[in-house]
Amino acid sequence: MKNRIERFAKWLDQETIDVAILTSTENVFYFSNFYSDPHERLLAIVLFPNAEPFLVCPQMEEESAKVAGFEQMIIGYKDTDDPWEKVFAEMKKRTSGSIGKIAIEKSHMNVERYENLRKAFPSVQLIQAEEKLDELRAVKDPAELEKLRKACELADFAIDVGVHAIKDGTSELAIVAEIEYELKKKGVEQMSFETTVLSGAKAASPHGNPDLTKVQKGQLVLFDLGVIYKGYCSDITRTVAFGEIDDEIFHIYETVRKAQEAAVLATKPGMTSANLDLTARKIIQDAGYGEYFTHRLGHGLGISIHEYPSVTETNPLVLREGMVFTIEPGIYIPNRVGVRIEDSVAVTATGVEVLTKYPKELLFV
Repeated sequence: MKNRIERFAKWLDQETIDVAILTSTENVFYFSNFYSDPHERLLAIVLFPNAEPFLVCPQMEEESAKVAGFEQMIIGYKDTDDPWEKVFAEMKKRTSGSIGKIAIEKSHMNVERYENLRKAFPSVQLIQAEEKLDELRAVKDPAELEKLRKACELADFAIDVGVHAIKDGTSELAIVAEIEYELKKKGVEQMSFETTVLSGAKAASPHGNPDLTKVQKGQLVLFDLGVIYKGYCSDITRTVAFGEIDDEIFHIYETVRKAQEAAVLATKPGMTSANLDLTARKIIQDAGYGEYFTHRLGHGLGISIHEYPSVTETNPLVLREGMVFTIEPGIYIPNRVGVRIEDSVAVTATGVEVLTKYPKELLFV
């Protein structure tokens, strides 16, 4: 944590920013190791270029913040307190009352908090912190990578549970329940996002919702899931066949598999996000299904399930060692079929480490 705070403080100093107020759960966790969802209550870490940071949280969570390892000042407040009064008073102490620039997460700060800030510092210049935060969080350190590996190992296990839960008469939601029950037994407290199991034509909706639809033979079943391990997310998608399928559906599956594996093999430092996306997209386009690949190739992965960078055909970002993201091409033909194959991957010094390892050859169950 200390190294992360020092790097961010150096940026504040370079940009002559007096203070940063970071309020998202994810960025508070990144700098403090304290993970909390306080709902409507204020949670923030306040950082300075040349002074000790402090954390503000509901008083009932002070002890949890200490246990998490945050060693600097923690300002706890009761539900009857105005936490901003405490925050602003401490900010003024640490800056001698002279504050000209404040960095905030503009995408996270709501209007009410913005107005509180403006009232206390009418002439302050507000600076967007997201670009620097994205840059820092995009490259994972060895400890982060180890947590991501474990999260992905658990995701592989979850897919295996789901595959073995496919039976005649079983509903999508029953399979979801089996997956999450087995994960709870392994100590998984939280999924990265709502577990998805979609069968048949329902899989043609990339963000479809599982329900009481029963899986049927002759259809594909799509699983999309991830778990959170010590604050870090995994993400995997696999599509399997329940019984025999027709030749066109098999061809669609193989097209997606070839596109996905080609993009994985192309991943290395120096490759651009745009060219990586196009590596997979061209294979799908050449097979005649280009209009049915309706989303980006992938997204960054870490503390958040969707974070920087975005792997799109228009993003010139150059990949660097330590970046972690998904590679997940798909083909979605409405009212017919949906196929997606997704891995979580990490860029290494010479290429790629595939973090999710469940087989990708079409599995018949």
